[in-house]
Amino acid sequence: MMTAVADANELYRRHADELTRYATALVGPTDAPDVVVDAMMSAFGSPAWAGVQHPRAYLYRAVLHRAQSVRRSDARRSAREARVATRGVSAPADPSIDAQRALAELSAQQRAVVYLTYWDDLTPAQVADLLDVSEGTVRKQLARGREQLRRILDER
Repeated sequence: MMTAVADANELYRRHADELTRYATALVGPTDAPDVVVDAMMSAFGSPAWAGVQHPRAYLYRAVLHRAQSVRRSDARRSAREARVATRGVSAPADPSIDAQRALAELSAQQRAVVYLTYWDDLTPAQVADLLDVSEGTVRKQLARGREQLRRILDER
């Protein structure tokens, strides 16, 4: 049992920084460390962990899935808070937008692909390998992400 714990500790030390940078692109700097820890703990505790052949890729996917869960929870909470806060109040929308806010409007998979392509400078084949999807899926999500970013930024 100590070997599994030692292996988990070593993997955490080896990949935590890069996974935190990745998670930052997905959920922002405030939630990124928690997403990484939650994803890694879940991965290490999973019965499937013993059969994992590519731990780094598995951890990237675990972070993506945890980030998607956090974003869904945040969206539900924000919607509830907005309903309560805007009862009887009508305020104009803030017309300013920056790149981070535009990225936040992409799907989690599109943000992941954009981040890995532009910030980590990975090829579509490398991104596909990390996320365990086809290279065509990476190219399609990247094209959709760029198009949506273009549309969002042109609207403002």
